Amino acid sequence: MAYKALYRTYRPTSFDEVAGQQHIVKTLKNALLSNKIAHAYLFAGPRGTGKTSIAKIFAKSLNCDEGIGHECNHCKNCLAVNEGSHPDVIEIDAASNNGVEEVRDLIDKVKYSPILGRYKVYIIDEVHMMSSGAFNALLKTLEEPPEHVIFILATTEPHKILPTILSRCQRYDFSKLSDVEIKDRLKYVLEKEDVAFDDRAVDLIISLCDGGMRDALSILDQVLAYSQNRLNYNDILDIFSLESTDEKVALLKDAGKSNTAKVLERIDRYITKGSDIKRLTSDLLDILKEVLIYKRTRSEQYLRIINLGQANDLSAVYSDKLLQEAMDYMLNAVKDFKSVNNINPIFEIALLKLCSNRKQEPTTLVDTLPEVPPETQPHIPVSITPARFEPKVEEKKQDDVVEIIPKEATKEPAKEEVKPEIKEEKKEQPSILDTTNFSNVKIDTRVIYPKKALLEEGGYRLEESLIIDIMTVSKKEIKASLLANWDKLASLAADPKYSAKATLLHDAHLLVATKDIALLEYDLTNKVNKVNIINNQADFQAIFQLVFKKKMFVYALDRSESVDYQQKFRNLKQVSKLSKPETIQIDMLGE
Repeated sequence: MAYKALYRTYRPTSFDEVAGQQHIVKTLKNALLSNKIAHAYLFAGPRGTGKTSIAKIFAKSLNCDEGIGHECNHCKNCLAVNEGSHPDVIEIDAASNNGVEEVRDLIDKVKYSPILGRYKVYIIDEVHMMSSGAFNALLKTLEEPPEHVIFILATTEPHKILPTILSRCQRYDFSKLSDVEIKDRLKYVLEKEDVAFDDRAVDLIISLCDGGMRDALSILDQVLAYSQNRLNYNDILDIFSLESTDEKVALLKDAGKSNTAKVLERIDRYITKGSDIKRLTSDLLDILKEVLIYKRTRSEQYLRIINLGQANDLSAVYSDKLLQEAMDYMLNAVKDFKSVNNINPIFEIALLKLCSNRKQEPTTLVDTLPEVPPETQPHIPVSITPARFEPKVEEKKQDDVVEIIPKEATKEPAKEEVKPEIKEEKKEQPSILDTTNFSNVKIDTRVIYPKKALLEEGGYRLEESLIIDIMTVSKKEIKASLLANWDKLASLAADPKYSAKATLLHDAHLLVATKDIALLEYDLTNKVNKVNIINNQADFQAIFQLVFKKKMFVYALDRSESVDYQQKFRNLKQVSKLSKPETIQIDMLGE
């Protein structure tokens, strides 16, 4: 019999077996018990989080011989769903069936009654891959399907689905699984497979799977094949070209001690070995964060990656200031990785910068007292007439300054007191970015946006043609000017009004910029959605005026969208089908 992958073998067959997503499981179970079943559902979320599995369980609960809401896994309906042979549970891959003709064929078959079960359930996976024409063809059927038909649409990119489709579905947002949920499931699988394991290896798989149960089981499958049915920490490091935690801590210690030769030797070894530099950089950032938290709290409960001994070792090497500088170097490296083909030099430069900052020696109490240069010490003039000089003097103490006055001089009218000449320290003028100085900055509160922008469900949406036009008329010098001042966005981190949005902008990768528009790129879709909300645009434009002295419309794309548009732009440019920049007019509207 052919081998069956672990993620297929241990796919949940009932709601009780589902790892995580309890908010979705509970809602669907209650809907089944109360017979409040919708005609269309949208399951949206990251890959490997249970969208298709729950869709199949839901289809099984609708058709189980024991009644709606049950999944006995023994009746003919449940067994047929488990085997993928049920005639009334139809799975469609929208990536390969995304045309109008395929949808019309589906619509023609929808009207026929179920063959074996109570309901016909159409599970359309990766539905965002369907063309606009296919969506429009499906629209009417999705809104008013026959009573015996239920649609379940699954996608990792809900923002690509037409709003008219979204409005006709009950939407369920799947989240990444927690470490505890994945760990419990992995241990269950390992015990069932009778595999010896250690917790370090399980934790490493959890860190690699990024919240996806399917990815976790796929990684486990690969490791068990490599290590002959044993789960070993070092085997995982070898398979995925990773470095151990001890190695990462040693690298940071060498860099913190400015041992440049050893740091370069380690980097050369990583590159020769083929280590995952992006992941290594991210891991170093996580370790530095843990050290900073430990230094501030002195609590072991916040240590997830390193142990107490490693935290103490790194705390002895890194001051708070050096830790923050090190994290800045790693963050900048992660950001720069996106814009270069070869990331190795970026990683090397980040560590060389860290090496250039030597460890700060601990200061004693005497070292903390400020030294007063001789030229800034107050000069106390003493006016003494020789004829009236008396050896006896009295001391008059006022404001901690001892003033020597001749005894007879006290009988004469008080002369004008000569004040000590003390040089004042030059005060720095407040920057325009100083949050206390915002009231002095005039901000144009009108919101500008492209005339061709679509306003949908509280957000902006730019069509492909407009984005290609923006990329065509973009100016490198404007982008360079913005990037040169991008880190100044961090200056608004303490501002009560702009803090969250300034941080959101700071996390972005600037794709292109025109005189009126800035296109940003994010790895996470939820950040894209926050940027494109209409109500947030006024604050983003205000921040641009404060930091860059420019009023610009801000629009965000996720990583996959950005890659697609860049490829289309290059393809059009290659075949000379791009419009000439001088012929493109992007009109802006202002409210």
